[in-house]
Amino acid sequence: MDFFITNAHAAAAGPQADPFGFLLPMVVIFGAFYFLLIRPQQKRQKQHGAMVAALAKGDEVATSGGILGKVTSVSDHYATLKIADNVEIKVQKTTISAVLPKGTIDAA
Repeated sequence: MDFFITNAHAAAAGPQADPFGFLLPMVVIFGAFYFLLIRPQQKRQKQHGAMVAALAKGDEVATSGGILGKVTSVSDHYATLKIADNVEIKVQKTTISAVLPKGTIDAA
């Protein structure tokens, strides 16, 4: 019955696929992700770290929860905020999202 089946031979009729052809699009995609997502996030993280490290007594701040207060003391990981007369709270320094211009809380 072998006379009905023709033997298939590997033909070198077409060009061989480049083994590194898929690598270029992957590099381009990684480069796009780096410049559009990773790098800006690292930049924001660095700016936030610098802002938190520069906190000082008397700064007016806003927390990520929306609380406005004036910094009364700062330790390594915590800051104490005065949010009203005779009301002070202790928050983690990383929850402070912005340092406000002086006089912002009095005007609000």
